[in-house]
Amino acid sequence: MTLRPADSSALLVDGKLIPGSGGTFEILNPATEEVVGLAAEGTAADMDAAIAAARRAFDTTTWSRDHAFRARCLRQLCDALQSHIEELREITIAEVGAPAMLTAGPQLEGPIADLHFWADLAESYSWEQDLGNATPMGIPTHRRLLKEAVGVVGAITPWNFPHQINFAKLGPALAAGNTVVLKPAPDTPWCAALVGKVIAEETEIPAGVVNIVTSTDHSLGAQLCTDPRVDLVSFTGSTATGRAVMASASESLKKVFLELGGKSAFIVLDDADIKAACSMAAFSVSVHAGQGCALCTRLLVPREKYDEAVAAAAKAMASVRAGDPTKPGTVCGPLISAKQRDRVEGYLKLAIEEGGTFVTGGGRPESQDRGYFVEPTLIAGLDNSARVAQEEIFGPVLVILPHDGDDDAIRIANDSPYGLSGAVWGTDPERIERVVTGVRTGTLGVNGGLWYSADAPFGGYKQSGIGREMGVLGFEEYLESKLVAGPATT
Repeated sequence: MTLRPADSSALLVDGKLIPGSGGTFEILNPATEEVVGLAAEGTAADMDAAIAAARRAFDTTTWSRDHAFRARCLRQLCDALQSHIEELREITIAEVGAPAMLTAGPQLEGPIADLHFWADLAESYSWEQDLGNATPMGIPTHRRLLKEAVGVVGAITPWNFPHQINFAKLGPALAAGNTVVLKPAPDTPWCAALVGKVIAEETEIPAGVVNIVTSTDHSLGAQLCTDPRVDLVSFTGSTATGRAVMASASESLKKVFLELGGKSAFIVLDDADIKAACSMAAFSVSVHAGQGCALCTRLLVPREKYDEAVAAAAKAMASVRAGDPTKPGTVCGPLISAKQRDRVEGYLKLAIEEGGTFVTGGGRPESQDRGYFVEPTLIAGLDNSARVAQEEIFGPVLVILPHDGDDDAIRIANDSPYGLSGAVWGTDPERIERVVTGVRTGTLGVNGGLWYSADAPFGGYKQSGIGREMGVLGFEEYLESKLVAGPATT
């Protein structure tokens, strides 16, 4: 199969769809290992032009000050993308390997619909706050606080949920009045390139406000971080790369937002429904082949119910088959690449070396002779010091660990360099609240509660990142504060 969405092999620079100066590169379907098409290969020169265009658009147009116009443009973009939804769906399944069912939610339709939230916020946000009169050093003074766009935003995004993460940066950055240079992951360039085509041809977004540079050259992301014309870098990806982004951005002391890795704990208390809780944990880590930073990949269960919990989790996990993402019932598709599959398989080998056992899964599914598939895998027999319990695997792999009561569960959950997400299941509200306040993590689901929403901030503690994405807090990451003091008013 070869998809040929119009202008999918074009960059968006200064309002124009242009070829990449480096030619093109191939896009592979991770479910079939087939080449599905070509994307534009941007170069350092293309990135330089994109940054220049974004700088010029911010400095010389009224984009940052015309809140109503920005809201209108965001609604135009939402409506135009929805008119291309089936084309976007086909691309997303083909190049991401995303199960079709997820494209009705966080893989596609949800993030596009969320653009309306950002448009509404641009109109309703309090851009100016009156701080009233005061007499600092005896001088009668009136103060007001202004909120203004940061400037040029460099957005660097990964491949696992490209639409969700691209729009979680584009939406608030644009609503706040910034201009943007987006560098998407080389594994999923079409998801961004088609958005660029829609922006150029079907919206009033001015030239240079959004620029999209696809490329296999990772140094272009570093270029965004070091260029002094870029005021803020918003990065989602691995913690290791996040450290490099932060170090590079420090050269010009630009603002940095980082949404990084996780090794989140799913805590089951001894008064919970063990079967229901463990089944939910096992199922959720299998979705999209476990390629989600906020998935709970450590299952913490009462020691005295460990065998029951293992059996319940194994049964649920064994029922999830890794398979064709185009089929309606598939929830576990392929990993994104051969490199990622090698990484996951390396951790599976390590689990055995560390003394663990595979209760279910542990290899490639026999039913798939092509594609980068790994079976949903449950690992038992280890403690929290094992590397597979400490390091982010980014595959459909769940490690089940025993705990000796609520305090021990909190201790184990916090015994991690990460603090992105988590879950707790139980029936006693006081005990649940103790866990909620004790676990050091940015988001926490209770008894199946869902924290993901456009109006809800998302982000982590510790090495899971800096700042928040989504919600008003995420919007304000893209703002500066200006205090204006004048003569006291009467």
